[in-house]
Amino acid sequence: MTNLALFDLDHTLIPTDSDHAWGRFMVEHSMVDSESFARDNERFYADYKVGRLDIHAYLRVVLAPLARYPRRQLDAWHRQFMDEVILPTLRPEALALVAEHRNRGDLCCMITATNSFVTRPIAQAFGIENMIGSEPATVDGDPASDYTGEVTGIPSYREGKIIRTEAWLQSLGKSLSDFDQTWFYSDSLNDIPLLEKVSHPVATNPDDTLRAHAQSRGWRILDLFRST
Repeated sequence: MTNLALFDLDHTLIPTDSDHAWGRFMVEHSMVDSESFARDNERFYADYKVGRLDIHAYLRVVLAPLARYPRRQLDAWHRQFMDEVILPTLRPEALALVAEHRNRGDLCCMITATNSFVTRPIAQAFGIENMIGSEPATVDGDPASDYTGEVTGIPSYREGKIIRTEAWLQSLGKSLSDFDQTWFYSDSLNDIPLLEKVSHPVATNPDDTLRAHAQSRGWRILDLFRST
């Protein structure tokens, strides 16, 4: 039977935070009010790292700029963001980890709290076809139309990652229990709820809280980015 491999993104497969980096990119390119947005971006990032992020307040702030520009312009900026910021961070160790699961025929999915506008092209760069992220709402619900600045559905954050994973698997006619083996790779204390649900939780480049939790539970610890 096909096995399941789930991957967090930020500081797990890449040694940076894509959402935080996108915020800085917007500031640097005058897409947002530099002073206020930069301040909010740093504050929310600090809250995330210690596990007290208000995900809905955060998404209201980071998605609002998407509603100010047409999709064509946003897509052009994102291609620049990929070329200048993200692609240089892709590491052979992370690419090899994903390739190992893909080559075994495992069902692979990237699941991240970062919104899908930012992260879907990054998943594609890893060759991961399935991606779950917090979803920006679009005009009339048309996936190709402009963004409204709101979020739609349940954000894929903390317990929301469990809900979104189960809903995605249900859409495929499957559940976690249908797989002989399930993996989830994550760096963050915020992902402990989903890590507890899989047969092979892997604390990957873990923060201090997750590292201590993994050690206490006997989970595998994988340091992909030892040199960073």
